[in-house]
Amino acid sequence: MRRWLPPTLTVVGLLILWQVYTTVSGIESWLLPSPKDIWDAFVDQRDVLATHTLATTELTLLGFAAGVATGLLVAVLLHLIPGVRAAVYPLLVISQNVPTIAIAPLLVVWLGFGIAPKLVVIVLVCFFPVAVATLDGLGRSDAAINDYMLMSGANRRQLFTKLQWPAALPAMFSGLKIAATYSVLGAIIAEWLGSEEGIGRYMIAQKSAFRADRLFVAIAIIVVLALAIFGLVRLAEKLTIRGRASGRS
Repeated sequence: MRRWLPPTLTVVGLLILWQVYTTVSGIESWLLPSPKDIWDAFVDQRDVLATHTLATTELTLLGFAAGVATGLLVAVLLHLIPGVRAAVYPLLVISQNVPTIAIAPLLVVWLGFGIAPKLVVIVLVCFFPVAVATLDGLGRSDAAINDYMLMSGANRRQLFTKLQWPAALPAMFSGLKIAATYSVLGAIIAEWLGSEEGIGRYMIAQKSAFRADRLFVAIAIIVVLALAIFGLVRLAEKLTIRGRASGRS
């Protein structure tokens, strides 16, 4: 609890300064709304926001799951198949230098306006940190234990399941935590492609209406959603690592 006190006090202090500034300066609320204006907008729009938030959450979780599965599959294939890593890894790095928002219109042309292009956008932003972190972790297994298992007659499958995969779990979860925060961003970009519901769609509508207060509400929801998914990944990490430690003891 104590570790959360400093950042909490910092946020509260910034909100107080923000409220004081907007009150004293007299700045127009459409340009910079006060925290009270933002809260009032949230209360006023809570029913609409609930619908949009649910749509974004569903899309985010589905895309995150697909991105994680893709990243893990890529990592395992690059690790297990000789020569593939040298040929494919540079292409993965190059793919991350192309802005996702620039690819998004092409995905609409190729896949239409359904859920498919939206999921592809989220997969593109999520799979890379998972793949890279997991691939790095798979190569960090103890060389001495690896040699001992080989001398004991272990095959490649046993080496992978008993040594390499368990050793990769900490690195894999690091990639998952990065992907968790990226997934919400990917969902928002995906919703800009042409969704009927979702926080991304809501933001476009409020931008056109110059409702900065509602845009700040949307931003706050995005942050909370990203933190929630990040927290779930951390919880899964603790349970997994704790389970492995209990199993060894």
